[in-house]
Amino acid sequence: MIHSFNIRPLDSDHISLLTEWARIEGFTPGIGDVSIYKNTDNQGIWIGYLGDKPIGCIAGIRYNSNYGFIGLFIVLEKYRGNGYGVLLWKHALKYLANIPLIGLEAASNRVKDYENWGFKIASTTTRWQWEGSNNFLVPQLYLDEELEKLQIHEGRSIPSEYVQLYDANREASPRPHFLSDWLDRKEGNVSVLVDKNLNCHGFGRIRPCLLKSGQGWRIGPLLADTPPLAEVLLRNLVSRHSGSVFLDSPGSNPYSPYLLERLGFKEISKTFRMYKGYQPQQSLNQVYGLACLELG
Repeated sequence: MIHSFNIRPLDSDHISLLTEWARIEGFTPGIGDVSIYKNTDNQGIWIGYLGDKPIGCIAGIRYNSNYGFIGLFIVLEKYRGNGYGVLLWKHALKYLANIPLIGLEAASNRVKDYENWGFKIASTTTRWQWEGSNNFLVPQLYLDEELEKLQIHEGRSIPSEYVQLYDANREASPRPHFLSDWLDRKEGNVSVLVDKNLNCHGFGRIRPCLLKSGQGWRIGPLLADTPPLAEVLLRNLVSRHSGSVFLDSPGSNPYSPYLLERLGFKEISKTFRMYKGYQPQQSLNQVYGLACLELG
């Protein structure tokens, strides 16, 4: 039946369908995430149809002319093993063919598959989970005089241009359009640490997400100058939410395991960040949480 398989761009009517597929797969999608992916690159998400029946999807998002990311790669279980996933994969790669750097997040059992397509492991990503009420059960871990010179801004008081600059200096490829949408979403909360001149020293976002059963929360991105500032942001983000909280931390940050473990987060899974093209040289020492595994 491969001859009746066709690939079409995602339309807005199917955003909720892809979100549900991601929930079933255990991706813990944030509410509204797929809309942001689509808005980041209107042509970069596709659905695979068997005749007129949607059976799979993939995203190949162009952040800009230098960087793309592949994610949201799903084929419904009953249709796997028939080559439909390969067709979706080739479609995304073709779309990103002129991009010098392409990233993805791979489960351990898919690493060799992606290596066969020219992707190489850059680092390990750890998913952490925290369960509890609105506050961590341990006292503040760090005492830092710098904390007295900073304030937390939220909502409309956020100095967005300073946050954009802060993020651009810590990401391998600037992502102003994506980040603007990400921070402006009504779901969840954003916290930004600023000094008296409104210069940013860290920021984080928490948003509701869909679990296989029920709902939880995801934190990301989470960036901060130092571990003490990352802790301040984490405490502020978690303080108004209870239940399951998830955070995906890059393995290239050596400080995040110490901080997260002592705050009570538990490691629940690992994936691998892989790149095709040149390997980014950007330090991730100030990146404590990725925005999302599906879009990097």
